[in-house]
Amino acid sequence: MTRPVNIKGPNPRPGVLDISPYVPGPDGVDGERAAYKLSANESALGCSPRAIEAFRAAGSELHVYPDGSAAALRDAIARVHGLDPRRIVCGAGSDEILQLIARAYLGPGDAMVQTAHGFLVYELAATACGARTIKAPERRFTADVDAILECIDESTRIVFLANPNNPTGTFLPDSEIRRLRESLADDVLLVVDCAYAEYMDAPEYGDPSRLVDDFGAIAGNVVVTRTFSKIYGLGGLRLGWGYCPTNVADVLNRIRGPFNISAPAIAAGVAAMEDQEFVERNRAHNSVERARLQQRIGGLGLDFVPSVANFILVRFADEGERTAAAADAFLASRGIMVRRVGAYGLPDFLRVSIGSTDANDAFLGALDEFVAT
Repeated sequence: MTRPVNIKGPNPRPGVLDISPYVPGPDGVDGERAAYKLSANESALGCSPRAIEAFRAAGSELHVYPDGSAAALRDAIARVHGLDPRRIVCGAGSDEILQLIARAYLGPGDAMVQTAHGFLVYELAATACGARTIKAPERRFTADVDAILECIDESTRIVFLANPNNPTGTFLPDSEIRRLRESLADDVLLVVDCAYAEYMDAPEYGDPSRLVDDFGAIAGNVVVTRTFSKIYGLGGLRLGWGYCPTNVADVLNRIRGPFNISAPAIAAGVAAMEDQEFVERNRAHNSVERARLQQRIGGLGLDFVPSVANFILVRFADEGERTAAAADAFLASRGIMVRRVGAYGLPDFLRVSIGSTDANDAFLGALDEFVAT
């Protein structure tokens, strides 16, 4: 993007005007909210009732600053996952953790590597820092460790890897993540974004947090990020966290805002983390409904990428009357919002979130209609 030539005022830092702002999944058309929003990978079951209760209780003390260290939340996360709370850094969504990492470790002349269809925020964060983004080809919509390694050069400072990946819904086993790390120089930071880890039921996925400890708990180069926005259903509160080696946690804590998480968000996050029964119920719902949707989508003769997350990437024709654009418009006309993914280099696909049973029924009924036209 080029700066308008006749506009006076301060110039932003290099890279800022090259950013195309992130556009979230739509929730309606022409200001009218859709009946079913399947465009943002939100929790199909909402959030834990205990989180709602904690949030409301925190509302009586909105005049009080939150604990800047989010100690109660870090302790709750640590108890559930068996981690060192001193190496957990909390943020306003895992997006903030990703942005902080880019700010801390990228600058002009540096490069960041991600996969071809990786999460858009990685490139936005790198570009804002004046760094280049190099995209490694994927193999069957899945990250390819060898392709990533071929993109590494002396300017590489960070490798961002979503596992499972959004929007493809594919993943790499623990053994491949470890092979990637073992092939990186010690001064290249590997950031494994595990926003959808709670939906996983494949044993070969492993425990992402163990990567951080195994490759240097004190002075290491692996960070794992997690979020409360997906299976925990707290997307509206913006809450996430990263598990880091001590050296990286120290850096991120130096540059994050002193009160970057609100007190109600901390309270709700603690309650949500402690309600693992809700998480299990949400995971079970997603597993059953994901299998049902994939079976029905395949039965309609549509290709899709088999998913391990809470969404499905569905392919449509590249021309004619059954394109992704046509399907998107048809579904919207039936009150169902899904996600166009052309910005990810996937113009012939739509990403469909796994919603409530009613939402999924509505989507499948509308898709039946579209295919039959």
